[in-house]
Amino acid sequence: MRALQVHLLAALLCLCGWLLPAVPPAQAAADLTVSQVSLEPCPSADIGAQPQLRRPSGASCYVLRGTVTNPGRKPVVDTDVFAQILDASGEPVLQNRARVGSIGDVPPGESTFALRLAVPAGTPGPFSFTNVKARGFKAPVRTRAGAYDDLLPLEQDVVS
Repeated sequence: MRALQVHLLAALLCLCGWLLPAVPPAQAAADLTVSQVSLEPCPSADIGAQPQLRRPSGASCYVLRGTVTNPGRKPVVDTDVFAQILDASGEPVLQNRARVGSIGDVPPGESTFALRLAVPAGTPGPFSFTNVKARGFKAPVRTRAGAYDDLLPLEQDVVS
């Protein structure tokens, strides 16, 4: 009986090994183009700017804005934005980090986005960007709690 179970398990694993590579990776994720990228200081009225915490050792609030284009006919969900942000001397602003944030669902066509970022205080500007892209999925990859589940409360105010 035990030998039969082992043989059935081995056959099932072989079958899965043949079927899984047949699913093309393009069905799992979608690459989107990003344009018109800018990084601006948060407005002083923005609660994320934390004007009471202006000190050299802290972080400064910035808003990364841009336009993302979904060339498909269906929305792309759970979309993340990736970029390398460089300071005036060409050094990365966000060390060891390419993902800058999540912009949620992207409908077909062009959409604008805004992400709040914490940039180390004293980082010399102006800033430049390389490898800016967005990547999402054709179906949800996480559970959904509500309309703004992919936005933190502070990010909900930045989007408008």
